[in-house]
Amino acid sequence: MKRRTFLKGSAAATAGTMVFPTIVPSHVLGKNAPSNKIRIGQIGFGRIAMTHDLPETLRHDMTIGVAVADVDLKRAQLGKAWIEKFYADREKAGYSDVAVYQDYREMLQDDSIDAVIISTPDHWHAQPAMEAALAGKDIYLQKPASLTIQEGRQMSNIVHRTGVIFQQGSQQRGTFPWPQFHRACELVRNGRIGELEKIEIGLPGDPAGMEEPPMPVPEHLDYDMWLGSTPVEYYTEKRVHPQLDFSRPGWLRCEQFGAGMITGWGAHHLDTAHWAMGTEYTGPVEVEAEATFPESGLWNVHGDFMVHAKYANGVQMQVSGTFPNGVKFYGKKGWIFVSRGNVAVTASDPTKPDAELKALDASKARFLKSEIGPDEIHLYKAPEQHEDWLNAIRSRRDPVAPVEVGHRSCSACLVSHIAMKIDGKLHWDPRHERFIDNDRANAMLERPQRYPYGTNYVR
Repeated sequence: MKRRTFLKGSAAATAGTMVFPTIVPSHVLGKNAPSNKIRIGQIGFGRIAMTHDLPETLRHDMTIGVAVADVDLKRAQLGKAWIEKFYADREKAGYSDVAVYQDYREMLQDDSIDAVIISTPDHWHAQPAMEAALAGKDIYLQKPASLTIQEGRQMSNIVHRTGVIFQQGSQQRGTFPWPQFHRACELVRNGRIGELEKIEIGLPGDPAGMEEPPMPVPEHLDYDMWLGSTPVEYYTEKRVHPQLDFSRPGWLRCEQFGAGMITGWGAHHLDTAHWAMGTEYTGPVEVEAEATFPESGLWNVHGDFMVHAKYANGVQMQVSGTFPNGVKFYGKKGWIFVSRGNVAVTASDPTKPDAELKALDASKARFLKSEIGPDEIHLYKAPEQHEDWLNAIRSRRDPVAPVEVGHRSCSACLVSHIAMKIDGKLHWDPRHERFIDNDRANAMLERPQRYPYGTNYVR
C-alpha cells in the first residue's frame, strides 16, 4: 500500500485519489494547498473527539479533516456536519466534503488519508490502531493504550514494525495547557527534592449504578460491532452512549469495556510518575491492592481503592482516591505536587476541580524557582499533544508519547487493576510482562476475544 511521506517543511507527492473541498478558500494556495495538508480521518465521534481531539488537530493549517467513522451512523453524520461547519465558520467561504463510514476499516482502505485519530471506547483502542498501522496511517490514540496487556504488546509490536508515527493521548506531557507537569518532572529527575523515595497519586472515583432494562437497538447503531471482541450483552442505552447528547457515556463504568478510573485517569498520572522517574519503558516489580466493587447494577468498575507498588529503583508508589487528584513526589529533601489545578477536562468529569488544589506546589519555594542547568537532564519539551503529533508526522521523528511509552503507562494501570482482584502481593516482571509464579494473575493478562473482532485476528 502506498502512503504519503511528509518531510520536514515540505511534503512528498500524494498517493491515491484526492478529495478536495468543494469550495477552495484563497488561503489554501501555496504551502497551505490541500496537497500539502495532512489528511485526517476521525475514528469514533463522541464527546472527546468533538470537544478535544478534532478541535486541537484541525485548528492547524497543516491539516484537513476528510472522513469520519463511527459504528453509530447518526454520530458519524454528526461528525461530518461538525467538521464541515468548522471549516465553514473558519474560512467563511466553503466547506470540506467529509466522507462518512460506519465501518472504520473501509476508511483505512482510502490511500489518500494520511493519519487517523482514534477516539473510541477503551475496548476499541488497540485493534483499530493496529489495523491503521498496517494500512500505513499515522495514529493519534486516546488513552488508555489497550484493554489488556496482551493487546498493548501486540499493538506496540505492529506500530514498531510498520514505522508509522504514533502518539498516545497523554496530554499532560504537552506544555499546553498544563506546562506544570513538564516542569515538575524535570525538577524531580534532576534531584531538586533529593533522592526520590515515594509517590502518591490521587484519582477520582466512579459511583455504582442501577439495574437497567433491555432496550431496542437503534437502527443506526451497529451494536454487534460496538461490542467488538467482548461478550454479547443485551443493549441498554446506559451501557453504550447517550442517544440525545454527548454527555459522559455509560461504558466508562462497565468492566467489560474498561477498567475504570485506574486506567481512565491513571493512564495520565502514572505516565507522569514514569516520566519523572525515568521508568517510561518498564513498570513496577511489586503490586498489592485492595478495592471495592459494586455487588449489583449495570456499572461495575472499582469504587474505593488503594494500590501499593514498588519499582526496581526502590521508589514506593501509592495510588488511591483518598489523595488529592494529582501526583505528589517525596524526596529526601522535600516534596513537589503537580495537578491540573482547576482546569477541567470535560464538562462531565466525575469530579469537580478543587479551587484550592494548586497546579504546582512544593514543600520549599526554592524547588520551584530552581533553574535547570545546561548539563542537567532536559526533558523533551512538546507543544500541545496534537500539535506535537502533527510535527512528528512532518519530521518523521518520535513524538513525546510514542507507542511503547503509552503501553507501559497503561500496563502499570492494568497490573494495578489485576492486583485489585487478587489477595496478596504480586511480583511483576516488566521485561517479560508476566507475573512471577502466579498463574491466576497471568490468566488476566488477556481476555477471550469474540471472533471476528479482536487483536488476535489482525494480520
